[in-house]
Amino acid sequence: MAVPPPAMMLPRELVHDTIVLAHKHSAKIHYTFAPERHIQSSPHRLIVFLNGLMTDKSTWLPVMAGIIRRQGDDGYPSLLAYDRYGQGLTEDQDPQDQGREKGRGHDVGDVVRDLHQLITQIDKDRASRDRRQLHIVFVANSIGCAIARLYAEWYPGSVEGLLLLDPMMASSKFDWWPDPDSDDFAPEEDVTVEVLREQRSKFAAMFAPDVINKEGLDRRNLADLLPQSNQPCLQGPGGRGPVLTVVEHDPTKFAAESFQVRREGSLALLA
Repeated sequence: MAVPPPAMMLPRELVHDTIVLAHKHSAKIHYTFAPERHIQSSPHRLIVFLNGLMTDKSTWLPVMAGIIRRQGDDGYPSLLAYDRYGQGLTEDQDPQDQGREKGRGHDVGDVVRDLHQLITQIDKDRASRDRRQLHIVFVANSIGCAIARLYAEWYPGSVEGLLLLDPMMASSKFDWWPDPDSDDFAPEEDVTVEVLREQRSKFAAMFAPDVINKEGLDRRNLADLLPQSNQPCLQGPGGRGPVLTVVEHDPTKFAAESFQVRREGSLALLA
């Protein structure tokens, strides 16, 4: 499969390829992988980058390239990024979607099972040929954070670390702003009713759980899959919890980007 030339020169260690998951023979997934270098200690570590809903793996390529260039002499673990079905360079839709309601063919639980199969096959085919125990580190953005959390819950003992970048609130309906039409609404001096209505409407049109997206990922049951923000207690390798780091947007920069999105209509800025 031809890979479009990247906007920046990527190191040759990054391999771009497609893979067919063992349980979904009729579709290919596009991924980018770099094998570990100068690290042969046990266990084998794999850093997996997880996309948000409105971006693809191309957003991670500069990060992967930076790790390789900066850590090349000292060594680095294996690196993996991929485009989910119907996303980025993965042109095939999820075979599971056939015969189901358009745009709602699979949920985050299905994505987690696909991810587990992908990691299993990548580890077997490319990464850990000496069969060392695999420890996973997830670097995730937005809904990718929910995918990472659910993976760590469903596959205990496998996830060593979670770096969650601006994670979404999985149990929320994204109704965060005051409702100017509610009986208990208390207006504030610096926010008008018109601005609140506009913000609530625009945000819901983009992020509400029932909004259909290109990849056909149904998010309506996400609050059932992850009902609590601090539960359950996750178990990492050796019975210890995975190392967790949460990073949020800089509020000033994010506000400026949000206004730019409203002007230009580009969502990629918020990734």
